[in-house]
Amino acid sequence: MNWLTNYVRPKISKLVEQKDIPDNLWIGCSSCGKMIFRKELEENSFVCPSCGHHFKLATNERLKMMFDEGQYNLVDLPQVPLDPLNFTDVKKYTDRVKDARKKTGQEDAIVVAEGLIGSCPVVVGVFDFDFMGGSMGTAVGEAIIKAANLAIKKEAALILIPSSGGARMQEGMLSLMQMPRTTLAIKLLKEKRLPYITIFTNPTTGGVTASFAMLGDIHLAEPGALIGFAGARVIEQTIRETLPEGFQRSEYLQEHGMIDAVVDRRQMREELVKILNLLMHTTV
Repeated sequence: MNWLTNYVRPKISKLVEQKDIPDNLWIGCSSCGKMIFRKELEENSFVCPSCGHHFKLATNERLKMMFDEGQYNLVDLPQVPLDPLNFTDVKKYTDRVKDARKKTGQEDAIVVAEGLIGSCPVVVGVFDFDFMGGSMGTAVGEAIIKAANLAIKKEAALILIPSSGGARMQEGMLSLMQMPRTTLAIKLLKEKRLPYITIFTNPTTGGVTASFAMLGDIHLAEPGALIGFAGARVIEQTIRETLPEGFQRSEYLQEHGMIDAVVDRRQMREELVKILNLLMHTTV
């Protein structure tokens, strides 16, 4: 019996057992509901091949798509106090930050990199919505100021790609202070006549929209991105009117002059090369 139990049965089980299938092998599209093979989605820049829905994109993937040959250098960002107000709600702010860092592998909600796009020098700042909703606190403010100053120093274009719910409430007034601070940093960049491009992704709301994000020389947006300050429900309750269909989506904003172009992610790099070569007076 021992021979059957310890030798024969394990051999048979090994032959017939079902192999484990990774949980993320297939991904469902939240727009059309179609199941998509993950490898196919990756090869399509995380855009649904059926309906064109743009999935959330990791910061490193977005940077690789943008820079020449996918090569870039990450910029060291200023360190800020972790919890300047000793804030606690149902959870300590320090614990929230630590959890977000563990989840994303990043220090805060923005990553800044430098390199070339179409042979033009650029500094790029990309938000990560997975880090506390891409909220803007002191660290994000300092990062944007650092990015703008670096662009000035290197005579490079600045490209910011927000994806944010707005200011970070756990830092109170300090988070709101980042609105004028980042606005001033962009002003200094413009005084040097260097290009500043904003690429709106889903979602871009709150204090981010109300400050640096809407100050670009060129405003681009991914299809279907939610862009606005207050939420649609709040606006409807305030003005007591039903909002038009597609309100606060990138296509609606383009129709009303707030966005210059809605660009598919798969064509975004090509569009940036054209714009940068035009604004920086080089040849394509």
